[in-house]
Amino acid sequence: MSTALHYFKWAFLVTLAGLAGSFWLGWSYGGTLGSALSFLLIGTVLAVLEISLSFDNAIVNANKLKTMTPIWQQRFLTWGILIAVFGMRIVFPLAVVAVAAQVGPLQALRLAATEPQEYARLMNESHLSIAAFGGAFLMMVALSFFVDEGKEVDWIARIERRMRSMGTIKGVTYGLVLLIVLAFGSQLSVPDQATFYTAAILGLVVFMGVDTLSHILDAEPEVQSAARAGGLGAFLYLEVLDASFSFDGVIGAFALTQNLFLIAIGLGIGAMYVRSMTIMLVDRRTLSEFRFLEHGAFYSILALAVIMFAQSVVHVPEVVTGLLGATIIVLSLVSSIRFNRRAA
Repeated sequence: MSTALHYFKWAFLVTLAGLAGSFWLGWSYGGTLGSALSFLLIGTVLAVLEISLSFDNAIVNANKLKTMTPIWQQRFLTWGILIAVFGMRIVFPLAVVAVAAQVGPLQALRLAATEPQEYARLMNESHLSIAAFGGAFLMMVALSFFVDEGKEVDWIARIERRMRSMGTIKGVTYGLVLLIVLAFGSQLSVPDQATFYTAAILGLVVFMGVDTLSHILDAEPEVQSAARAGGLGAFLYLEVLDASFSFDGVIGAFALTQNLFLIAIGLGIGAMYVRSMTIMLVDRRTLSEFRFLEHGAFYSILALAVIMFAQSVVHVPEVVTGLLGATIIVLSLVSSIRFNRRAA
């Protein structure tokens, strides 16, 4: 147990610092113990929300990291976490508001500090395009795992065998995602349809671009010598994947608070646990020990993608999203343990 806790040392330290920062932030805004405790509670809830939404992210990260060279593993676990915390939890919300309000980044920062309700309104207005982009990208990630003729292990065999058999059809995953995008887009008003379709197609293009770059870097010997096989392409893939995972958490956080800095603290704490879980999964080779755990992660990603599309039509509480993903992963873990017992 102590060995497992060792991986979370930095996450625990960041948690203490973050919660202390939440308390101080509440005191500086409200000037009372009540406001400080309120900020502390919200920061804690945000961290728990991010952790519950990120189990599948950690598993997919670990699966990709094991194919990367040690130097690129280290770069992802250092540079990648900085990009995840500061890029997606701070810069991304500022960029969205800057584009939506057609203001500069400094003015967007001032808006977040002095007019949090207006800032939250602008973020929520951008939710449709964010949900469409993230949903399309994540659905491609999940389907690329299942619609693969080279896949050898099945968890839910009846479903996965049929999906695997579709891997011989070129471009079938893009066709499936486009059909789902059309189905959800048809439920929207005409002005919203243009926004939804544009963002979803952009998500598909970004996935295609990152996937193509990853294959080029892995295939060309002259490129490998410069960028290292399984390095830059995999790094970019994981960064875009983390960004797509973060969309749901960032938008959902505004339902709890309109304070950007408190959101950054709470979600930043959660991001550190993702990093710690990723390192533990790689070092202890948990994915090879529990054969269906990876399947559970990709089913969870598929569910998250559907939920992000559904949020364009109806509101889905973030608690439901987190619980659904965690439940799927727990079920895959239980199935893995049962399989190991039978094999023994």
